[in-house]
Formats: sequence, C-alpha cells, structure tokens
Amino acid sequence: MSNENNLPFSVTLEVRDSCLCLHTQRAARALARRYDEGLRPFGLTNGQFSLLMSLNRPAPPPMGAVASLLAMDRTTLTANLKPLERRGLVTISPDPADQRSHLLALTASGREALINALPVWRQIQAEIQQRLAPASPEQVCANLRRLA
Repeated sequence: MSNENNLPFSVTLEVRDSCLCLHTQRAARALARRYDEGLRPFGLTNGQFSLLMSLNRPAPPPMGAVASLLAMDRTTLTANLKPLERRGLVTISPDPADQRSHLLALTASGREALINALPVWRQIQAEIQQRLAPASPEQVCANLRRLA
C-alpha cells in the first residue's frame, strides 16, 4: 500500500492550525524581525540587545550563567560575543577565581548602546503588549518560561 494515502491533507491542516511549536516559531520570528527593525539604527540585533542587557549587572557574570539565561550553549554564546567584543561593547576576561572560566562585562560603549536603544525597545515592547491584549504580558511570559 502506498504511503500517500496514509497521510491525508486534513492532517496537514490540523497541524497548520493547532501546532504549538509551529505557532511559537512563527511568532518568535515575527517578534525578532520587529525588534531587529527597531534596533537596527543602533547597530544592534534583538539577540545582541538581549546579550548586552544580560551583562548589565553589578558584577561581571561568568559565561555559564549568561549562556544559561539566554538558553544558549557556550559555543553559540562565544560566537555571539565576538562581534560585540570587536566593537568594544563587551570585555571577556579570565575569572581570577577560576582561570578555566571567563567573566563578561559591558564596556562604557556597551552601556551607552543599551541606554540609547532602550527607549525604542520600550516602544516596541508596548506595541507588542497592546497587540497581545487582553492577555496579560506577564502571563504570556510566564507561560513561555514554563515551556522553556
């Protein structure tokens, strides 16, 4: 028997209309594009903005903590840090307590880039939250965190 008859088009429509993974991926891509457009004048992507913001702490965090927060493996984090380091927005230095580990820090230029981009980020954030209404943005974030 041919496999063509075992997968009717109605199943394709079912997946198209109800797949949480598909709809989450589509929404993530649309959100990423919207933030990328807004942050482009500041020379940042949404991923770079998030990475820089994750370094805005009282003390430089270790690479592992940042990778965990951003749900990235260390190799991907390192690749994402390199252009920011070349631009002078972050520093990567050995951890004095553990030479195998590295600490990440915003530079003054990195902090300035965040300060300049923050009003646009807030504007985009408000627009997206309004489009999600009447759902609470806090509930949407909580639900997404539960999935992660």
